[in-house]
Amino acid sequence: MKRTFYHVVPSPIGDLTLVSNGEALTGLYLSDDHGGPEPGANWQHAEPEFETIASQVAEYFAGERHNFDVPLAPSGTKFQKKVWQELCRIPFGETISYGELARRIGQPTASRAVGLANGRNPIAIIIPCHRVIGADGSLTGYGGGLWRKKKLLDLEARTEALRLPGF
Repeated sequence: MKRTFYHVVPSPIGDLTLVSNGEALTGLYLSDDHGGPEPGANWQHAEPEFETIASQVAEYFAGERHNFDVPLAPSGTKFQKKVWQELCRIPFGETISYGELARRIGQPTASRAVGLANGRNPIAIIIPCHRVIGADGSLTGYGGGLWRKKKLLDLEARTEALRLPGF
């Protein structure tokens, strides 16, 4: 039976559960996210294996990291993976609409399907589903709660503002 490794790290938006297959990150879930997997008999706590990603997550929340450098292996359909790959192309500090995301993957009429795939993202924050907003600029649909989405977007906007040259 293949093992699943996990480690829980604190963050400003609550504890994050990191999950790995031993080779790549397969999940990053909010502690109270009911969409995350339930630990089973084959789950093993493995803090040292998550040292790099835990450090990168801490750097992100400190405003010091804008991109993650860890192998990812999200489980999903071909369509979901296509959406998640495109999510990773949204620059730090920027947002796009669900319609724009659908256009970017070459399926301009698939806004709802894109929204569903976005909601099934198993690697929150690193695959930045929080950067997708409503066409009118409103904050919509975030499995961890809209307050978390707002906090992540505010963190990224604040960090970007600090990097801009002042006058």
